[in-house]
Amino acid sequence: MKLLILQEKLKEGLGVVERISPKTPSLPILSNVLLKTEKNFLSLSTTDLELAIKCWSLAKVEEEGQITVPTRLFSAFVNCLPNKQILLEEKGLSLIAECNNYRTILKGVNPEDFPIIPQITEGESLLVDSRSFCQSLSLVVDIPILSTTKPEISGVYLVFQKDSIKMAATDSFRLGEKTFFLPQTSLSKEYTLILPQKAAREIINIFGEKEGELRVYFSPNQVLFELPMQETVHPQIQLISRLIEGEYPNYEEILPKKFETQIVCQRNEFLNQIKSASLFSGKVSEVKLKIDPKSERIEIFSRNPDLGEYRSSLVGRVKGKECEISFNHRFLADGLLNIKNPEIVFELTGPEGSAVLRPSQPPAGHPDQGYIYVVMPIRAG
Repeated sequence: MKLLILQEKLKEGLGVVERISPKTPSLPILSNVLLKTEKNFLSLSTTDLELAIKCWSLAKVEEEGQITVPTRLFSAFVNCLPNKQILLEEKGLSLIAECNNYRTILKGVNPEDFPIIPQITEGESLLVDSRSFCQSLSLVVDIPILSTTKPEISGVYLVFQKDSIKMAATDSFRLGEKTFFLPQTSLSKEYTLILPQKAAREIINIFGEKEGELRVYFSPNQVLFELPMQETVHPQIQLISRLIEGEYPNYEEILPKKFETQIVCQRNEFLNQIKSASLFSGKVSEVKLKIDPKSERIEIFSRNPDLGEYRSSLVGRVKGKECEISFNHRFLADGLLNIKNPEIVFELTGPEGSAVLRPSQPPAGHPDQGYIYVVMPIRAG
């Protein structure tokens, strides 16, 4: 293998693929990156066996070939180089890299030992706007928790339909759902999958600031996300992930259909008061709310025997029953932080029932449109 490539292009590609190159003493090949020439491109590939990333950069290829070298060492060296052309040449199981007055030899590993990265070449696919998709996914990605007894809730549940993508996640104490609306697509059927949380986070980190359309390819056990190069159909970045097996809980059955008390208030003021109350919350992170429809006020209270207590009030539009209820302040704040709309709606189904937080009438196309957040209260006693 022998090629010339710009330092900034190689640096950019390594910055993408090194994210999932783990240090695994039992399988050291996983801490390596596979470099392979493909016509006028250099491809870089890494995998942790659950998730794989492949990135292509334009290069002047003089000799075809492939080699694997330590990902982080190679990336650190490339980052030190000036933004000039780099000569990469494979000799035996070593990679020679030269740029201006810099020269190094990296010991590599037989590329035949690198795990095969599966490709999804058949079946349906769907195009989505990269930034908007990642922005929607970010509203639910932090909710799942790693569960050995319920592995299904360790990921994000995605439902791909003709005109929307529904994204949902839960940790059994709270649930977030975001409906991402699409132009009419040509999907022949509905696709459902459970995406591991790590894969969802990497999708946001890698594609979240990329311009253009992201193509999603479906298969029974895996999903592939592909971003093409600008002004060409050739892929720039591919991320392929295994899916979590199992059936996701039918969460829609437990979504509240009616409420006893409804609050409409300013999002920033509510969030600031919850954050202030959190400074004095006890061991269970409890913040108490007392809602009075007559005065249209929400009192917020917290107490810590060692620190003191906090009390404040918030004015809003309140209707329904008087209610006293307690929440984990972090869960409540997380839901408020995900909403950007200046006004929120908070609906309660009773002191021990689930509560729904959502934006108040966001305009069409607003990032908050189609978002709801369900949180369980802390039960008394």
